[in-house]
Amino acid sequence: MPTLTEKAFIALQHVTPQHLLSRCVGLLASSRVSWVKNSFIGWFANRYQVNMAEAAQPDPNAYASFNDFFTRALKADARPLSQKPHSLVCPADGEISQAGRIEGRAILQAKGRHYSIQALLGEDRDWAERYIDGQFATVYLSPKDYHRVHMPCDGRLVKTHYIPGKLFSVNQATAAGVDRLFARNERLICHFETPSGPMSLVLVGAMIVAGIETAWPGISAPAGNQPQKQDHSADGTERQLLRGEEMGRFLLGSTVIVLLGPNTGQISADMRAGQPVQMGQYFGTY
Repeated sequence: MPTLTEKAFIALQHVTPQHLLSRCVGLLASSRVSWVKNSFIGWFANRYQVNMAEAAQPDPNAYASFNDFFTRALKADARPLSQKPHSLVCPADGEISQAGRIEGRAILQAKGRHYSIQALLGEDRDWAERYIDGQFATVYLSPKDYHRVHMPCDGRLVKTHYIPGKLFSVNQATAAGVDRLFARNERLICHFETPSGPMSLVLVGAMIVAGIETAWPGISAPAGNQPQKQDHSADGTERQLLRGEEMGRFLLGSTVIVLLGPNTGQISADMRAGQPVQMGQYFGTY
């Protein structure tokens, strides 16, 4: 159960102008004024003990903005991909919030709290039906983590769907205290066809997350007050992404949810709540 402090934090989020605060932080994060961005980067790197030794550019002051620093690339050998046969790889650095089987149409958010596939995916009813009794994993990216998201396996991008929403924090305390958290927050959904079945990656916005970007041109978040969809199969922008290839990034931290069809793959039993993970490590099989 949330502590009194955590309950107060959750209550405060309900009355905070979430979008205004997040956009203001976004303006600061995009500043290219040297003393502004260097001060922000220096404070952040020290506060969260960011490991710059693994960054492709280890000098914090060399980044053009805080956003560039936050979405920094890593050295080529920093995140080797699992070499196990038919292995899914973890899509991001972070911590497993929850993972396992989708119970019918219900996804576990936290102990005692579930939300539906349909609520998470919005109007994508056909896709929601494809995940009944499938598998899921929710990866929480903390501020210190590497904030690019990569493909768990090969996949063909067929649809992108932006859903506007709230911007609650997505930490464990809020997940335990706010019903349908991930189905209420702003999110960018990317649907893929893989060699073994459907897979969706849901990039969830959160408090002070300045934006969500994909590795391809198209919809990014925030995208306005109305849902937006792009059918890549219909407009000729379908693309094939390889296992381990970057598919998106967060401008400030959040959560990515992996959905797999019942025959697409199996999330490893080692992916338990609270388990720290890194992009590229063994995540399951397909």
